[in-house]
Amino acid sequence: MSGATVRGTAEVVLAAVGEEPLDVAEHAALVDRAAAGAVVTFAGVVRDHDGGRSVTGLEYSAHPSAGRLVAEVAAAVASRAEGVRAIAVSHRIGRLAIGDVALACAVAADHRRAAFETCAELVDEVKRLLPVWKHQVFTDGTDEWVNST
Repeated sequence: MSGATVRGTAEVVLAAVGEEPLDVAEHAALVDRAAAGAVVTFAGVVRDHDGGRSVTGLEYSAHPSAGRLVAEVAAAVASRAEGVRAIAVSHRIGRLAIGDVALACAVAADHRRAAFETCAELVDEVKRLLPVWKHQVFTDGTDEWVNST
C-alpha cells in the first residue's frame, strides 16, 4: 500500500530541554506531514494552584543528562508507534510564570487514535523518566521542591 506507515518509522524532529519559551504551534508545524491525517498537541502549563494552595510561580531545574534522556524517551516512543509520522517534544527549565508552557508535545499520525495515544504516551514517559525538579513558590511565602511528575 502506497504511503502506509509501519511501527517504528516515526521521525523525532525535536527532543529538547532548554530555557527558551515553548510554543506548541511551532511544535505542530515541525511535525506537519502531508501524509498525516491528524496532528495532536499537548501543552503542560503552569497553573496558579497545587494541592489546594495558591502558586505565584515556579522554577524548573534539570540534571545535565535531561537533554539526552528526552531524546531517548522520544526515540523509544517513536519506535513503538504505529501509523505515526513525526514527533516533537520539549521541556522548559528556568523560571516560569503562571500560564507559561513547561512541556510541549506534538505528534503527527495517519489517524487520530494513533496521534492521541502516542502523544499521551510521550507525555507520560517524559514526566516519568526526565530528571527535572520543580521549585514552587506559594502566595503565603512558603515553597517546596517536587519531582515534576
